Amino acid sequence: MITINPKEVSVPVLHSYLLGAVAPRPIAFASTIDKDGNPNLAPFSFFNVFSANPPIAIFSPARSGRTGITKHTYDNIKEVPEVVINVVNYNMVQQVSLASTEYPKGINEFTKAGFTPIASEMVKPFRVKESPAQLECIVKQVIELGEKGGAGNLIICEVVLMHISEDVLDANKLIDPHKIDLVARMGGNWYSRSNGDALFEVAKPILNLGIGIDRIPEYIRKSNVLSANNLGQLGNVEKLPSDEEVIAYKKSGAINEAFELYGKSLPKLEEHLHHVAKGLLENNSVEEAWKVLLSFHHGI
Repeated sequence: MITINPKEVSVPVLHSYLLGAVAPRPIAFASTIDKDGNPNLAPFSFFNVFSANPPIAIFSPARSGRTGITKHTYDNIKEVPEVVINVVNYNMVQQVSLASTEYPKGINEFTKAGFTPIASEMVKPFRVKESPAQLECIVKQVIELGEKGGAGNLIICEVVLMHISEDVLDANKLIDPHKIDLVARMGGNWYSRSNGDALFEVAKPILNLGIGIDRIPEYIRKSNVLSANNLGQLGNVEKLPSDEEVIAYKKSGAINEAFELYGKSLPKLEEHLHHVAKGLLENNSVEEAWKVLLSFHHGI
């Protein structure tokens, strides 16, 4: 493992390490306007939401690492403290990248990158029609973190209105992650696409009080088959199946074949059961996986 002291490396090198390590990062495609009414459009990956009540988003148009000059987005917000944060999906990512070009002040990135400006309802900057979700925001505070190249400027925004395309909603009128198909920034030229096999579910611990990995029997915890993620799943149950439930599961015939094949070799039986449990965990069948694992010590 290498150790990086921020004071002992150049800003570009440190910037590269930070962006490579802290990723993927969502993208704020920020639409602003100056005091003369000239629009500007630029993406920023120093971005996230930080509160729901009030609804607060923060992004940071950092100073140029080469020149120390502030971004047009920052300059515009100092003149007109409003912004529309448009989210970025896969269908628009190449155009968004084009909009990141450092065009001279007054050049309209909507035109250069081929996006369609549409009027906002509560703020002056335009929304991006092509974006599947648009956040109209009032800028509450700007925090300048420094005056040298690479220094960030935190733009703290209150979301006053959201617009979400019906095309990305599921049957419950919630955003479907498969449909919205968001992208995020990695280090260098790399992006991440939130779709297909990249999407997976993890049950939230807040919904129950998990027993914890420390409560998992040692013979399971030290398995050569189960991964750390698998143990995390097992530790997220509120209680273990009872002896009666495990015995009933064994008698149901669900794992009879395993005991018939490997019953004379306990190490092979245990390993096989762990593989069966692993497959169940990968399908989020955590309760059944527990019954398979505990069945090894019942009736042998």
